[in-house]
Amino acid sequence: MTGFRSVVLFGKSGSDDAVAAVDLLRSHLQERGIAVLSETGADTADVAIVVGGDGTLLAVARRLAGHDVPLVGINQGRLGFMTDIARTDMLPAIDRLLAGEFTPDRRMLIDACVLRDGQPVFNTLALNEVVVNKSDLGRMIEIEVRVDGQFLYVLRADGMIVATPTGSTAYALSANGPILQPAVPGIALVPLCAHALTYRPITIPDSSCVELRLVQSYGGRVHVDGQSYFDVKAGDTVRLTRSAHAVTLLHPPGYSYFAMLREKLHWSATPHR
Repeated sequence: MTGFRSVVLFGKSGSDDAVAAVDLLRSHLQERGIAVLSETGADTADVAIVVGGDGTLLAVARRLAGHDVPLVGINQGRLGFMTDIARTDMLPAIDRLLAGEFTPDRRMLIDACVLRDGQPVFNTLALNEVVVNKSDLGRMIEIEVRVDGQFLYVLRADGMIVATPTGSTAYALSANGPILQPAVPGIALVPLCAHALTYRPITIPDSSCVELRLVQSYGGRVHVDGQSYFDVKAGDTVRLTRSAHAVTLLHPPGYSYFAMLREKLHWSATPHR
């Protein structure tokens, strides 16, 4: 994927620093003869450059998922698991990108569908995770969990996180879920504050169909990437499958997933010899 001739720029909403960075990028790209498209033409761009944090990149990724536009993240957030180019290195990193120096990283998406009386009432895509949880603080939610039609258990808990490898370092990580390296073809099921301690996270193949049927909801809710939601009730089923669409992230030369984890999670930086 070399020879980028058109770029679309996205900045974190409400951030003066992101606006300034986008303006600087626009001038830099135009000086190099690169067409900078408006957001309305984003689906035809060769590449999208996102200035902000992981939340900003998530929103853009979900918006462009059906158009196979690769994404580059300039980090102006806090952690930045996906936005891995530092703001201070932005212009030289973009020049290397334009020269074809980058590492593509394909990330899976989840298709999420809520069925009510057998009919779909909500459909969307998730890059990180789908969370089914309670909205009533004083009660648990009960969810019948099936994988490829096979009964797993009835979960009594605050909820369930269904995470992609990308999302394994997001909400699922704070709930003691497993970290899945992005190339792992898996989906993590991570219970939230389960009533019994024997409910443990489990990783299943990404070819699986996960069905979460609400036995008792007391006002349950489906959250998708922390950015959209849908209210569900007893009897509804949340069906989750791997999407036919995927997201491509473009990393700078020398990118290492494990180095990123060491930095973001403050693991030991140097090996013993």
